[in-house]
Amino acid sequence: MFWGNHGWGMGSGAIFMVLFWVLVILGVIYLVQLIAKGQKRETDTALDILKKRYAKGEITKEEFEKLRDDLTKT
Repeated sequence: MFWGNHGWGMGSGAIFMVLFWVLVILGVIYLVQLIAKGQKRETDTALDILKKRYAKGEITKEEFEKLRDDLTKT
């Protein structure tokens, strides 16, 4: 009698298992890259920090202008 041989043979199960695990591994790598990209932070420049301090009221307008001029001198 002929049981279940539909032309695929015994090796097709192994091929599908390897494909499954390759896709799982690629999915994990993709998720790790997404998480790592989300955790990257842009560092503020000195001028950005100065602007934030002025906006918070930590320094006066005169201090801000003097420090800004010092930073932008080339």
